[in-house]
Amino acid sequence: MLSTFSHLECSASCGDGPYDPNKINNLCTCGAPLFVRYDLKRAAREFPKSLLVERPATMWRYRHVMPILTSEEPVTLGEGFTPLIHTPQVGRQLGLDSLYVKDESLNPTNSFKARGLSTAVTRARALGATTLSIPSAGNAANALAIYASRAGLKAQVFMPKDVLTPFIRECELHGAAVTLVDGLINDAGRVSLTRGQNLGWYDVGTLREPYRIEGKKTMAYELTEQLNWTWPNWIIYPTGGGTGIIGMWKAFEELEQLGWICNHKKPRMVSVQAEGCAPIVRAFNCGAEKAQPWENAETIAGGLRVPSALGDALILRAISESGGTAISVTDSQMIKGMRDLGSLEGISAGPEGGAALAALRILLQNKTIQPNETVILFNTGGALKYLDILNQ
Repeated sequence: MLSTFSHLECSASCGDGPYDPNKINNLCTCGAPLFVRYDLKRAAREFPKSLLVERPATMWRYRHVMPILTSEEPVTLGEGFTPLIHTPQVGRQLGLDSLYVKDESLNPTNSFKARGLSTAVTRARALGATTLSIPSAGNAANALAIYASRAGLKAQVFMPKDVLTPFIRECELHGAAVTLVDGLINDAGRVSLTRGQNLGWYDVGTLREPYRIEGKKTMAYELTEQLNWTWPNWIIYPTGGGTGIIGMWKAFEELEQLGWICNHKKPRMVSVQAEGCAPIVRAFNCGAEKAQPWENAETIAGGLRVPSALGDALILRAISESGGTAISVTDSQMIKGMRDLGSLEGISAGPEGGAALAALRILLQNKTIQPNETVILFNTGGALKYLDILNQ
């Protein structure tokens, strides 16, 4: 299969670049994240969507618009093509006929992080990297440990000291070196970056390389295919570093350029954060283009405890361009969402997935979302590592 992977460019359109994809690149010279670009005109000619019928049910079915060259093979454990689950019992409770959960807990690593790290490790291996490093609240560290092991590479993971024990043990299970850091994920990021620069590690921290976005964007490709090449009215997405919402918004544009979907309005994107750490919500409500760091971040949802996101401007742009919104929920509302998804639909949802359902309740109450609209909730990870919080 021929690759249409073309080049890298600045996501802020600063004018520098393009960047060579055959070299290791992190951020643009202006400090903004880099985006992967493809020859989409050629892709549209050579890869009609009808060919997908013949391809395996993983995210790599879309490899012609992923950052992998013709001669390369992905580092994969079968990630992606997670189920889109109709949730009639929760829907009836809320008065919604067309409510679905995209259940990312069924990825090989029990979370959506499998997508980004499969892609990043694939590219890192091709570029000759030998040791990969990441700061994480838990799920991304597990995913890096797993895919680095699969690729025969070394993994260095940095997590806050108060991270839940199962995340530490799973990293160790897969051979990663674990460093626990005082503070939050941003502090872990500083330690990881400083130590790695001196030792030549390949940094796969959120948006510090261009490829994790490309794995996350496949959620939008899958969602579109699973809805028979239509788009929902709303996507409700729990947001920490925001790679998923950025990647999906990028994918919707690519799908239009490929000609795989026509005359459909893009989904409205809802960014959900915790009341104890809501920099994107605060910035959106103020009409700001960037988010200020959140002081004293605190929430039971480790994936949402991100006080400062490198991609803040890109997240806010996606919300604004889509006509969406940003909303925060309490920890107790997240736990109720977890319980409802589990007891009513059999879905194992972490607090981030619970947050998406909690946000939907609020948006229905204030009539932002209408009962006849199609809504997709993203459950970004499973409940098993978080079961102890259900007693709170």
